[in-house]
Amino acid sequence: MKVAEIIETLEKISPTVYQEDYDNCGLIIGKSNWDCTGIICSLDATEDVILEAKAKGCNLVVAHHPIIFSGLKKINGKNYVEDAVIAAIKNDIAVYAIHTNLDNMIDGVNNKIADALGLINRKILLPKQDQLMKLFTFVPVEFGEKIKSALFEAGGGNIGNYSECSFSVEGIGNFKAGKNTDPFIGEIDKRHHEKELKIEIIFPAYLQNKMVEALILAHPYEEVPYDVVTLSNNFDKVGSGLIAELAEAIDETEFLAQIKAAFGLQAIKHTNLLGKKIKKVAVCGGAGSFLIGNAVAAGADIFITSDVKYHEFFDANGKMVIADIGHWESEQFTVDLLIAVLKANFPTFAVLKSEVRTNPVRYFL
Repeated sequence: MKVAEIIETLEKISPTVYQEDYDNCGLIIGKSNWDCTGIICSLDATEDVILEAKAKGCNLVVAHHPIIFSGLKKINGKNYVEDAVIAAIKNDIAVYAIHTNLDNMIDGVNNKIADALGLINRKILLPKQDQLMKLFTFVPVEFGEKIKSALFEAGGGNIGNYSECSFSVEGIGNFKAGKNTDPFIGEIDKRHHEKELKIEIIFPAYLQNKMVEALILAHPYEEVPYDVVTLSNNFDKVGSGLIAELAEAIDETEFLAQIKAAFGLQAIKHTNLLGKKIKKVAVCGGAGSFLIGNAVAAGADIFITSDVKYHEFFDANGKMVIADIGHWESEQFTVDLLIAVLKANFPTFAVLKSEVRTNPVRYFL
């Protein structure tokens, strides 16, 4: 088993193209061509986690948070980041981070929060823009199914919970083959009319090269006709936060108690209670105050997130409750998600959950 194989699996469920601009996802330390002896999954790749991996015979740490977030000019052990990097390099431990790209997947970090609270009717709170494209191509009618199958296999044709979506319309294509050509149909220097299908298929923008390559390989024409356009449609599978619902509305204090129990919290920081039932719930694992306005606009009764600053609590403006449950606490189930994905794809391989509690925050009660 190579480290590259694990990376390929992780990036199928959460492509690094969906990370935020400020982030640093992917293979941070180590080489993808290393043989992998085992995997430790953790929220943070601290020195203690690195040493735990070594002690357990694992040479790959898959962490949610990147241990290197910005550039390092020196590595001399003056802080926890440099200590972790030194330990990883010294012990040949690879470190892979799957951070905001996993945050931004509808089945990612926020989905685990929704699972813990039993939320239904889940949707992305702030969908990413300009993430969808459409491919148009023209092909002899008898090749239509072959082309569509190739494009579906490449990742096209998914809309919401539907797959293999396309649109086709029949028409007449015209062309004249020039000198030094080898036309599939028609004759050189004669205008040819061919009954063709125009096929339209939507796809995620990051798959553009793969889609075009699949089309060219499957298409019979020497010169493959196609157009690719960017769509302004929202991509409802990718973006920040989730908006969902409880099956039945409940009192605010009752729901806060449920949150406390589900996440093992000692306390919850929150805005004034509004004396109304909770039905619509917005969530964002980690620091999510940038979504307060979106949660209000979506009609959320409560927004569950972390790292909310003093003045940001005012932004609820009496329209919803903001509940700050803590950064580590909000993302703690992310490790379970990573383990489930890896074990499903590598059922006979060692995939372990770190026993190191990396949360740096403590409460004095």
